Amino acid sequence: MRGLLRLGAGALALVAMMLAGSLVLWVGIPLAWLWIASQIQGATSSLGVAIGAAFAGVGVSIAAMIPMLSWLSESYRRQRLARGLDDTGHLALEVVMVTSAIVAMVLFFAWFFLVSGSSPIPLEVGF
Repeated sequence: MRGLLRLGAGALALVAMMLAGSLVLWVGIPLAWLWIASQIQGATSSLGVAIGAAFAGVGVSIAAMIPMLSWLSESYRRQRLARGLDDTGHLALEVVMVTSAIVAMVLFFAWFFLVSGSSPIPLEVGF
């Protein structure tokens, strides 16, 4: 706990922003582009155009998000060094990315198995 207090409020805020940005990366961007693709498919009646737009949009959005997360990680490193702490590299960003990916997977599985009404095992076989 003392180690966290030595980091300061600014560094903790940067970690919180990295976590929020990582969740946007894993959850927000795909959901947003699924919604946009559904609107495109509804307007054009073309599934191919909708899927193409979603793939391109997800790629561009992720490419835009990565430099922001990298900048937050560099700011965190500078704050650690300014407080006289060891330089851990991008360890904080790596931990945040792995943690947010696990949270995103748990949320997806909870939604899929508990909320969506989908059955992971086909219950009716149509012969």
